[in-house]
Amino acid sequence: MLVLTRKGGEAIRIGDSIKILMLDVRGTQVKIGIEAPEDVAVYREELFSVVEAENASAASSGSDSNANLSALWDVLHKEEEM
Repeated sequence: MLVLTRKGGEAIRIGDSIKILMLDVRGTQVKIGIEAPEDVAVYREELFSVVEAENASAASSGSDSNANLSALWDVLHKEEEM
């Protein structure tokens, strides 16, 4: 783990496309801004585990879900043809 010390207004760069800016420091709280490409998901740590669980649940759902999605796709595709 890399540990850095930053002051308000200073930034950290990750690769060429991610910038983390220290916007405000008050007591024990730090307000940060994150500039990242749209295809990079950014989550608060406490929400990340919820997102992971939802993704795992969706990935492990039975073939019925795939059949339902396939049927929905067929309906939507037929509507486009009309």
